[in-house]
Amino acid sequence: MRFLHLLCIPIFCIPGFLNAQDVTIQVHAQDGQRYISPYIYGRNGNFSDSRAPLAAEITRYRSAGLRFSRENSGNNATKYNWRKKLSSHPDWYNNVYEHDWDFEAAQIMETFPDMQVMYAFQLLGWAADNTNNNFNDWQFNSSQWWEGVNQNLAGGGVVNTAGGSNALTDGNPDLYLMDWPADSTVAILDHWFGEDGIDLPQANFRYWNMDNEPEIWSGTHDDVMEVQLAADAFMEKYFEVAKKAKEKSPDIKLCGPVMANEWQWYRYADENLDIGGQYYCWLEYFIKRCADEEKASGIPVLDVVDIHFYPFETEPADLVQLHRVFYDEAYNYPGANGVKTIHGGWESSLQNEYIFGRINSWLNEHYGAGHGIGIGLSEFGTQTDDPDINAVLYASMLGTFADQGVELFAPWYWQNGMWEVLHLYSRYTHAVRVKTISSLENTVSAYSTLTTSADSLTVILVNRDLSASHDAQVVISDFTVKNGNYPTLQLSSLPGDETFVSHTDNALFAGTVELVGQTLSLTLPPLSTTAVLITGSGHVDDLSSVKNIDKSLRLYPNPSANRIWIEPGAELSGDIRVAVFDHTGRQLDFFSWQGRTRKALEIDVRNYPEGMYFVQLKSHTVTLNGKFLVRKN
Repeated sequence: MRFLHLLCIPIFCIPGFLNAQDVTIQVHAQDGQRYISPYIYGRNGNFSDSRAPLAAEITRYRSAGLRFSRENSGNNATKYNWRKKLSSHPDWYNNVYEHDWDFEAAQIMETFPDMQVMYAFQLLGWAADNTNNNFNDWQFNSSQWWEGVNQNLAGGGVVNTAGGSNALTDGNPDLYLMDWPADSTVAILDHWFGEDGIDLPQANFRYWNMDNEPEIWSGTHDDVMEVQLAADAFMEKYFEVAKKAKEKSPDIKLCGPVMANEWQWYRYADENLDIGGQYYCWLEYFIKRCADEEKASGIPVLDVVDIHFYPFETEPADLVQLHRVFYDEAYNYPGANGVKTIHGGWESSLQNEYIFGRINSWLNEHYGAGHGIGIGLSEFGTQTDDPDINAVLYASMLGTFADQGVELFAPWYWQNGMWEVLHLYSRYTHAVRVKTISSLENTVSAYSTLTTSADSLTVILVNRDLSASHDAQVVISDFTVKNGNYPTLQLSSLPGDETFVSHTDNALFAGTVELVGQTLSLTLPPLSTTAVLITGSGHVDDLSSVKNIDKSLRLYPNPSANRIWIEPGAELSGDIRVAVFDHTGRQLDFFSWQGRTRKALEIDVRNYPEGMYFVQLKSHTVTLNGKFLVRKN
């Protein structure tokens, strides 16, 4: 029970570590208040979809505070057949195996009724049909991995024993796949949530990937796509599925385009993408096309811009700085590659990614301010198994994503040290991010959070220095704290083996630090993450500013002749009121309900004359405004 043994000693200089430059941390508890999405505390592939018992690590998941689980299996989602519960594995001869999303989803809800779970729609147009034409990998080499596992051998292919990705003869995909149009892929919504469905709670399955890594389908799914699908043709597939899905379930969140890696953020195959003669890199092209489609149809086709990132860095000094790839405009990322093509040519001097910052700029430009579209990283993995490096990197990413309002984060590679960090953040940080400034930001960062009642403050300090400790002085403003000793929890010098077992059995080192006159001082060991748990009193603004959500409403289809769906960007509770006004300001309709919801609401507009209307949604903490157009033809 390592966690329970609190050592009531201040954290000062630890012998054996070199002390480096002092750092000053300023916590401004009244500034920069922003709601933190609980879905940044996520992970890929936690549960079994093959009717085996749930993972043996249930205690670990619950203790660590796992909130979000992406369960579509990446490449294996592209050809998933939810009716036959089969999928073709492109990374294993294209063989077809059983996968039961129904079973998996139901088991997750029984065990984790508060979990948010992500699955996927298939856009490729093909799905698994049968297991009768698999390559007999057991007979070939007892089902061992070898460099030829990507050969297209299902469907009667002839193996190339010399290795490589090319079979002597490719199998025939018609023997193991079937057509899978948009209607088939979105019908899972009726099957799961409809009146005759299996009665899954739709609120727990809001996030849906729009397939997986389409820019590289000619590599991952070359059995049916020898030549990469053009970007424009992909967008048409995307829009068809998006509209049909939103028609069935307006509440869901469509997450796309699920890009493969840094090169694909900017490049779609070898295409030079343009609209009206203007060049766009792939991500901006995708966002603009979605914005244009939404303006034309009135149907939202994008709710979360979702990408993947698998950096190739192996040097510790580079790995601990990877969190800067997302928002830091001054960071010269050594792995920069695709960004050098962002303007259409090759600019070797370009090394500044700030990819999430760019996405926000593109969303604002093409959708307008208040668009309400989130950002997510649904796959991520590094090239090191050093637990201290991975812990510090993961802590830096969680802190940065909380600071910036990222909506979801689910690493694919999961290394020792990460469970410890997830537990520390998910269990000991709070719902509201506040502004925190470090005098040595690139080496020592601090991330601070408040409870919504503003009675507790957690400050997490991350020292990325590979060899030196740093003396930190933390100055707290706009949060009243009594002098005294406050608990600390620290991760450092982690062993190579997994240390996290449960909430009470883990590698957290518990201590105390003295706080005097709104200031505390402590020494941070190299490659460490330290949380200071402080009680006191402050103030949290009303949720309109705290949640940092879309201050307007999303209304769709817009224009409409029959019905309008209203989608708030936050979970609302209590006495909630909706009023509809005409262009003169005259109130036409009024609705109210009690309870808690973040579902889309329906307004019948069949009796409204053509024209522009305004809608206002109010709760005790939030006022949201929007407008819609009624058009009969």
